[in-house]
Amino acid sequence: MNELVLTAGAVGLADWRAVYRGTVIRLDAASGPAIAGSAAAVTRILAKGLPVYGINTGFGKLASVRIGDADLAMLQRNIVLSHSAGTGMPAPVAVVRLMMALKLASLAQGASGVRPETVAFIKAMLSRDLIPVVPSQGSVGASGDLAPLAHMAAAMIGVGEIFVGGERLPAAEALARASLTPLELGPKEGLALLNGTQFSCALALAGLFEVERLFQSALVTGALATEAAKGSDTPFDPRIHHLRRHAGQIETASALRTLMSGSEIRASHLVDDVRVQDPYCLRCQPQVMGAVLDLLRQAATTLSIEANGVSDNPLIFPDDDEALSGGNFHAEPVAFAADMIALAVCEIGSITERRIAMLVDPALSGLPAFLTPKPGLNSGFMIPQVTAAALVSENKQRAYPASVDSIPTSANQEDHVSMAAHGSRRLLDMAANASAVVGIELLAAAQGCEFHAPLASSDALEAVRRRLRSDVPALADDRYFYPDMEAANALVRSGAITAAAGVELPCLA
Repeated sequence: MNELVLTAGAVGLADWRAVYRGTVIRLDAASGPAIAGSAAAVTRILAKGLPVYGINTGFGKLASVRIGDADLAMLQRNIVLSHSAGTGMPAPVAVVRLMMALKLASLAQGASGVRPETVAFIKAMLSRDLIPVVPSQGSVGASGDLAPLAHMAAAMIGVGEIFVGGERLPAAEALARASLTPLELGPKEGLALLNGTQFSCALALAGLFEVERLFQSALVTGALATEAAKGSDTPFDPRIHHLRRHAGQIETASALRTLMSGSEIRASHLVDDVRVQDPYCLRCQPQVMGAVLDLLRQAATTLSIEANGVSDNPLIFPDDDEALSGGNFHAEPVAFAADMIALAVCEIGSITERRIAMLVDPALSGLPAFLTPKPGLNSGFMIPQVTAAALVSENKQRAYPASVDSIPTSANQEDHVSMAAHGSRRLLDMAANASAVVGIELLAAAQGCEFHAPLASSDALEAVRRRLRSDVPALADDRYFYPDMEAANALVRSGAITAAAGVELPCLA
């Protein structure tokens, strides 16, 4: 099996995407000296006898409490146990795996003061697919993602639970099965494992990767819906978009033109069409989806920087034997990125639902009412459009910016927080909602195009329609609709629709 080598501080977005999708990783061996040097610096700093936050003091509001040398190991164990206070459903395994890889890359930069054996322990857990059970709620996105990361660290010391091949086991049992002895934490190590933005960042990256696939699928189904409505490709003319200069808009228009290229349906109404302009949901796809693409890329840039940074506290500088307290754990950049992604998801779903509504309305589409050959006796796509509307409205309610909220914690010592974990956690559910909407459009647009037979669409869109029809037959009379929608949604979420189109579509990296 091919392994992905993580070079700490220089991991590309495509590599983080691969980690999220399950690629096996290993750490670049070149990071070894930096890790060892950082741990050695902690020993020298302690030897000075001065108070250093989190190494020989209490935490948060208790930073002024000095801890004796005999209790330093207990201090680190206690912070893990006391901070393992998350709640809610477990975070997805893929997200926790990504979180562990992010933490691994952060620690490997030699600014966190952890020993080589601690880094090796995380690597060993990843290589054996030992994924801690991490409750999804409990972080406010500052002082690091303390509770979620504490649950990861707890599993390393044999406390809590671990997923192993889908089985949920006590951590000590899971480690024993894998021939791993629970880790004993050294000075600074509990705090280094808990402090950081890796949970928020992993959730935001996961959302970004799902939305990237969603975006591409929505371009395909949008083009197919344009064909079903006998819409024009004139609004995708490159001359229009180069005048406005937005890169995402230009690329999106190009993709839509390519998807529709060679269509018999388009050729059939190229001249003498009494309609002068299409509705916005067709005509303004490059403007809306292009803006979405630009926004997603901006979020991707922020998250790429965050993923390659070091965000715990205090930070260790071996060249000077200093431990500097700062605020890199504050996840405001991640919170802003998550808010941008949430806005983008909303707009993908919103314009998609408008195209579905247009297709089922004969006054707008010129197609049979609700896309059924026998309207009245059959309801056809009446209620799938309602479902799409419900999902779009749910996403609107979830899209309120998380970053504008803050609530003081730790007896007002930590008095401004980012809510990045909250903002990031909603993204996967929002993406799932929008994916279901795009799946409904896939069904409706394919059904609409089939009313134009024997005219065919472009080669790319006909390939998409055939891929759908291999799983879902055309709708003649009403039938139980749920399996059709689930099958279409699965094609969207898996990337099968974009793969079937065989067209290069805009991506994030």
